[in-house]
Amino acid sequence: MNDPFASLSTGSVNFGYIKEDARKELMKLLDKHDGCKILVWDGVLIERFSLIAEYSLFKEHNAKSMHYLQKSSSSHFIPTSTSDPPAHLIFITRPILSVMDKIAECVRKEERVIKNKGIECHLYFVPWKSFLCIQKLEELGVYGSFNTVDEYRLDIMALDSDILSMEYNSAFADLNLDDDNSPLFHAARALITIQRHYGVIPTIYGKGRHSKKTCSLLQKMMVDEEEQADDDHSQIDRLLILDRSTDLLTPMLTQLTYEGLIDEAFGINNTTVLLPPEKFSNQSKSDEIPTEKKKVLLTSRDPLYSRVRDCNFNAVGFRLKTETAVLNSKMEERHNMQDLKLMRQFVSKIPQINQVKASLATHLNIAELIKEYTGTEDFFENLSIEQELTNGINTDRVNQHIEGYIFQKKPLTQVLRLLCLQSMCNNGLKTKVYEYYKREIIQTYGYKHLATLHRLETVGLLSSPSAGVQGWNYNTLRKSLRLIVDEVNEKEPSDISYVYSGYAPLSIRLAQILSHPGWRSIEEVLKILPGPTINDLKQTKTRKKWPQRSSTTVSTDSSSTSLVTLVFFIGGVTYAELAALRFLSSRNDGNEYVMATTSIINGTTMLDNLMLLNE
Repeated sequence: MNDPFASLSTGSVNFGYIKEDARKELMKLLDKHDGCKILVWDGVLIERFSLIAEYSLFKEHNAKSMHYLQKSSSSHFIPTSTSDPPAHLIFITRPILSVMDKIAECVRKEERVIKNKGIECHLYFVPWKSFLCIQKLEELGVYGSFNTVDEYRLDIMALDSDILSMEYNSAFADLNLDDDNSPLFHAARALITIQRHYGVIPTIYGKGRHSKKTCSLLQKMMVDEEEQADDDHSQIDRLLILDRSTDLLTPMLTQLTYEGLIDEAFGINNTTVLLPPEKFSNQSKSDEIPTEKKKVLLTSRDPLYSRVRDCNFNAVGFRLKTETAVLNSKMEERHNMQDLKLMRQFVSKIPQINQVKASLATHLNIAELIKEYTGTEDFFENLSIEQELTNGINTDRVNQHIEGYIFQKKPLTQVLRLLCLQSMCNNGLKTKVYEYYKREIIQTYGYKHLATLHRLETVGLLSSPSAGVQGWNYNTLRKSLRLIVDEVNEKEPSDISYVYSGYAPLSIRLAQILSHPGWRSIEEVLKILPGPTINDLKQTKTRKKWPQRSSTTVSTDSSSTSLVTLVFFIGGVTYAELAALRFLSSRNDGNEYVMATTSIINGTTMLDNLMLLNE
């Protein structure tokens, strides 16, 4: 059986402990209710929980069956004919009001069977209990049906060996559109969880108003913490909290790493991607062409993916060709074997070789899909517009390409990504230019998108110079932080700008400069960026490295002498930014980075959360 923690224990900080504790808490929840159980899931959560526990774990703890929560479904969760009915019906849901209607409908539908067979109902909110949801259930008349109403605290999850995520997809919109500070409270709580596992982080840096608020909440929680974290030792030396509002420009650009392009083209959710089935029909044993989408796990559990995920896509073909040559060489070795011992060794490696072959076939197919996506005229034109804008060319006038996209009624998110990019690269659009774009968008996409444009203005993605972000000056930032790099080696990169083929993500440049030569060297530049700066805030006086604790389930080979920085993104991070941080870690200059975020985003998902969709 595969070790569920193996891939999480290979980083400079062992994130396997986060998963281990989440599993333990889940088992406690299940074992709290003796006897057979039926679990009813909010559909979004069932994928998320696959990162914590496999299906067999639920079966081991008496989960008889698991179902998706569906509205207006005629099927029953509880079999009416069985002589051995379940003892418990457990609902597991996000704290979202619209889901409460589905739960109420399900409870009413099963009410007669529940009463006749003495089944207990339980409701668990993930990651926190919502009193608004409880009030809604009371209004719907089903709150009294539950024997238990509680929460399963899932503050943060390990997506891979170097990245933690709260999977709080609406965080940016909640903070910047609705002035709802709940994401900051939960981010601070997530940081408390991290420090319980790895010790109090000695020093905090940050940029942006939400970073400042998170830091203040963290300090208050540290005072109230009953179970104090170890403040004499820490596996993490420094915390850098970055507010997404400090760098709104980067997510609007098209990511050009392998992983980033998979996300742009198909969307990665909970470390998996769903792909068109036709490409994978040759991997199926059946002659029939599959109709269901191919689900592929994208984590460092796949060594090949770990090696190519952060490459610029222009280098991926070469890398896969090299991997194919290495595999073919290994396969050819068997023809020259005379010694029985060597033949036995080769036979023992066959399962591993087959695994590599399957992974290689999968990624060759994915690379082909991405090549089709990037090989279109539309993609190249879009990329050219982005590069023109980030270089400060023609940002002060109506861009004929953006104008053309509107006339052609291209997807609105594609138009808005470019429009927001132009606004930020020009420190706000000229009033005349903005009014023209606004008029054309409303005429083409409908009046309801007046609200969409207003929302983008509210969060700072769109503005006129008079209403622009105070102090923001893109040209100064571009030159001072060397955001544009003219000559980029995409196959053998020497700078983080390779992830966007010439643009260095502003957020990651800040992290890089913090490590060397330090933020004091860019004090004037930091003033240009929105929000306050947190500089060298001490949580503890010591900086001793803490050896990783022993565990029966998690390996502990990692002991790093490098300075480890946890970069926490409030409002989301892109895969390209994660790749840039991994690149910095790989340089062996005494600095390593691990990442945490409210969620992983791209320009489209970010805008989708902000847009007023009435379709």
